[in-house]
Amino acid sequence: MPLPWIIYILTALAVVVVVLTRVRLGGDKAGAGRFQTSSMLLNVHTVAGLAATMCWVVFLITGVGEGNGNSLIGIAALALFWLTAVAGLMILVRWMPSSGRHSSDAVLDSWSQGPGLSVLAHVGMVIGVSVFTWAYLLSKI
Repeated sequence: MPLPWIIYILTALAVVVVVLTRVRLGGDKAGAGRFQTSSMLLNVHTVAGLAATMCWVVFLITGVGEGNGNSLIGIAALALFWLTAVAGLMILVRWMPSSGRHSSDAVLDSWSQGPGLSVLAHVGMVIGVSVFTWAYLLSKI
């Protein structure tokens, strides 16, 4: 499979990760994990993720150009993707087991019985953003 198709598939998966994280944790109920996720962290994840995707799609459609600013769009998209990935990893911290007298029990939700889906999504996001960065730096896209 040629690299551009991999980039397009990873872009679509990034949208899925951002949207499903918002749907999963953005309701009135407590999120899955040990603690409720910060609404500010979730908002950063959602806004940065959607903005990154929009900038990245514009970058992919218009191509890399020296004079017309497309390379700046790509750099902005990558920066927003890295912010999204870091925010996603920070969201994963809620799954870390806590011990002690005042620790709370894990909160389960209907999506899974553990952190598997979130780990797959957010570690996959870090790998995807690494591929985006590698492809951008080596002018493979």
